[in-house]
Amino acid sequence: MAELIVQATMWYGVAGCIVAAVFLLWGIDRIDPGASGGYAFRPLLIPGIVLLWPFVLVRWIALESHS
Repeated sequence: MAELIVQATMWYGVAGCIVAAVFLLWGIDRIDPGASGGYAFRPLLIPGIVLLWPFVLVRWIALESHS
């Protein structure tokens, strides 16, 4: 059971890292024009995006569909 929890946590983190990388490289400029050119603050967002990636992904999709 413990191995299952560790594996699930690892895959959650991997998915969060992928979402964070894609969002910070391509997505943030598309949904927030004020973030354009602000590369110094993006590394600060990584831990939050990795932990909250499902919410970031849902919000990103919702904002993209309205554009």
